[in-house]
Amino acid sequence: MQIRTNTRAVYTQSELDDRCAHRTVFEIPAKLRASGGGAFSTTVIDISIAGFACDAVCAMQPGNICWLKLPGLGSLQAEVIWNDGRIVGCAFSTLLHRAVLDRLFKRMRVSAL
Repeated sequence: MQIRTNTRAVYTQSELDDRCAHRTVFEIPAKLRASGGGAFSTTVIDISIAGFACDAVCAMQPGNICWLKLPGLGSLQAEVIWNDGRIVGCAFSTLLHRAVLDRLFKRMRVSAL
């Protein structure tokens, strides 16, 4: 029997446990698309295997589903956890594998040279 958990509940518990993963501050150009909306350019300002924060002056509310498109990766589904009017914090629906994140960092550092 498989037990389904609410993404927000898992993320909230992780926050109480001092986050489930280390977040790396790293500016990454990306595209963000809210469910039912069009994609717009953004900058991811921190990211971990569990989630990300990005610049986004938009009306996305906690609980909304969105998709993040990072360079070299397919779209990643996430849930909006908070929005302070200029930055949106989201939890990935599925944790990223650490190797995927490491490869992204390596690719971005190489392209910045």
